[in-house]
Amino acid sequence: MGTQEEQDIARQRFDVADAVPLLLDAQGVVISWTRDAQRLLQYTPAEVVGTRVTALLAAEDAARLPELAERCRDDDGWAGLLTARRKSGQPLRVMVRVTPAADPGGATRWLALISDVAGAPGWDMSRPVLEQMVTGSPVGIAIVDTTLRCVWSNAALEQFGGGSARDRLGRRMAEIQPGLNAEGIEDRMRHVLRTGEPVFGYELVGHVRAAPHRETAHMLSFARLDDEQGHPMGVYYTVVDVTERHRARQRLALLDRAGERIGRTLDVVRTAQELADVAVPECADFVSVDLLESVLRGAELTPGPLSVSDRVPLRRAGHQSVNPGVPEAVVQIGEVARYLSGSPPIRCLSMGSSWLEERLDPLATAWAAGPADEQASTFLELGLHSVMIVPIRARGVTLGVTTFFRRRRQEPFDADDLSLAEDLVSRAAVCVDNARRYTRERDAALVLQRSLLPRRLPEQNAVEVAACYRPADELTGLGGDWYDLIPLSGARVALVVGEVPGHGIDAAAAMGRLRTAVRTLAALDLPPEEVLAHLDDLVARTAREEGVAPDAPEGAGIEVAGSGCVYVVYDPVDGQCTMAAAGHPAPAVVLPDGTVTFVDLPQGSPLGAGGPPFEAVELALAEGSTLALHTDGLLAREDRDWAVDADRERLRQVLESPTRGRRRAGEPPSPALDLRCRAVVDALVPARPHDDVALLMAHTRLLGVDQVADWDLPADPAIVADARKEAARQLAEWDLDDLAFTTELVVSELVTNAIRYASGPIRLRLIRDASLICEVSDGGATAPHLRHPRATDEGGRGLLLVAQFTQRWGTRFVPEGKVIWAEQSLEDPPD
Repeated sequence: MGTQEEQDIARQRFDVADAVPLLLDAQGVVISWTRDAQRLLQYTPAEVVGTRVTALLAAEDAARLPELAERCRDDDGWAGLLTARRKSGQPLRVMVRVTPAADPGGATRWLALISDVAGAPGWDMSRPVLEQMVTGSPVGIAIVDTTLRCVWSNAALEQFGGGSARDRLGRRMAEIQPGLNAEGIEDRMRHVLRTGEPVFGYELVGHVRAAPHRETAHMLSFARLDDEQGHPMGVYYTVVDVTERHRARQRLALLDRAGERIGRTLDVVRTAQELADVAVPECADFVSVDLLESVLRGAELTPGPLSVSDRVPLRRAGHQSVNPGVPEAVVQIGEVARYLSGSPPIRCLSMGSSWLEERLDPLATAWAAGPADEQASTFLELGLHSVMIVPIRARGVTLGVTTFFRRRRQEPFDADDLSLAEDLVSRAAVCVDNARRYTRERDAALVLQRSLLPRRLPEQNAVEVAACYRPADELTGLGGDWYDLIPLSGARVALVVGEVPGHGIDAAAAMGRLRTAVRTLAALDLPPEEVLAHLDDLVARTAREEGVAPDAPEGAGIEVAGSGCVYVVYDPVDGQCTMAAAGHPAPAVVLPDGTVTFVDLPQGSPLGAGGPPFEAVELALAEGSTLALHTDGLLAREDRDWAVDADRERLRQVLESPTRGRRRAGEPPSPALDLRCRAVVDALVPARPHDDVALLMAHTRLLGVDQVADWDLPADPAIVADARKEAARQLAEWDLDDLAFTTELVVSELVTNAIRYASGPIRLRLIRDASLICEVSDGGATAPHLRHPRATDEGGRGLLLVAQFTQRWGTRFVPEGKVIWAEQSLEDPPD
């Protein structure tokens, strides 16, 4: 009859299309009679209104009226087939749907919708027709009683084994199909008996009697059978073989796992082992992967299959088995696999095509020979009975062979299994070939690795930073573009992007030298223009000493003359940003609302080229702004000369598109900054660009007002004690009492030195960031230095104590004078 939902749809079609309304009171008395009702049952209103509805029904259905009334009250309605009696006495099969009807007075009313179904095929089928439907159905059907014993089954169920319908009578599922999860099936039957809720699409995997050595899958559905009084009689269930669909789903899942697990590294042997690991046990019971010696060395291979006359030394690169220890392997990983001449693996290797043998000759010896002093094992001794061999081919090159064996599973391999194995090996072959190519070029990459970009930028709280570097050629074309982030004193950071002319090992080495020089100069806490001035002098002097002119052709030596660099310092305390450039593009700034601007920054001459002094630009950045520092490769195009305005517009559009109107100041960037950084490069740069590309993006943050405290101090020695007290009070507010002693000592020494040796206004500032920073600024222009006093000296120990008790200290010069600072770690406070 179909599902309950289908029955409801059919009933709605009868009720709505041809329904005759009939209104009853709570006792089943007819209180409304329409012309349609008179036309259907031939009674006039005078003959029906005021009489009980039982007078309109056949005797058998009239007797059921009390039960139906109770069900209407319990379920707020009822629907089903009844036999009505016309005035002429002729019976009429009708579909009836009874629903409660609202009454303004609150009295109970029932609306009965009646439809003539005498002419509707299928609603009043005879028992022989119904029996023919279930017994002749291609779907297996069975009925169990309330004890879950079989009382009836059709012929279609016999295809799964378990005996004929007569043999099944009185037996439970565990007796009929011991290879299935009978307990799980009966649990669902009990649930259906208890609740009356049908269960659809229960998938079961196991072994049926009809195929005891083959894993099969079946879809079962269960529904309860009730008697006329609504009492459970048993459960009927249907069985459909879904083995092919199940196996197809398994194949797709296996290929998905292969995509995730194979090729996770650029190691040839590990990739081969990953192929074997993925294939066992879903595809085979024992898998071996043998590769050409030249593949393991990373050598270049000749395209096409190998000739049968070629020497084909193979080496075992990976294997796996369902049995611990891989007892089937006669060759261990790393050993040479000596295959017999003319054996199937050699033929597959030379022909480049797969081979399937459903049943191996059990007395035949294994094709791979073990150690010379060992006797060759037969397939019977190894327990192997079915085999597939698939050549490993990628980009037109044969790399080796993969052999799949069945041992524990009794069913042989078939064409579907071979297709799955070929898909697996095809995916793995590309990964093996990638690993081979990487092996070939790894030595050259290792030379460059010492001078490449930082693998991890330092942790700090001033900016959220992301970087992307794309070389002109993945390995051999590494060039001189670079970037860096350098933490400075006072919670500030320096952001640096630079470019060394040329490509290859020389350019990478020169980049490493330049980056080291920048970090060294940054440690002096100089302003950006002074950092570039010192760097310019260093590059020019190095070029003179090495005899390399700034305009010398590429390849003249390891030189940095003509390099470009932009140096940016950002202060998260007040959002001030200072920058200077030497022959390098100016940074772009993405404001919190997504608008993009470009800093009007004087370019300056390339490093080592000489020229006017470098000029710095200072600007205030709102919290949530993003700085984009890049090399000229991000905007350069091969098809035309570099046009600054046009290419800046391209960069503006890319930077604006993901953020405009989506973020307020202070909110984190969306999407994630590292993904956005890569997306910018992807949008502007091809996969193999003509020039190196480096992009550094920094999302600015501001320290909260509760993280900074400062005091203006008079040049009076008596104020030192007050400064210590204010510092201690502030540390208590920050819950940093463990640092109070050291901080009071630092404050006392630095303020005392400022009062004694400097001039101008004195200011004390505490910053709670990743560390506790204490700064004292004054108008002096001389930097203090450590003294090493003798035991008899009365003074000179102040800065020595500061250096001993703090993590680091230093001096930086500002236009108003200097700042002496000291940092203490918040992670390991002093005992």
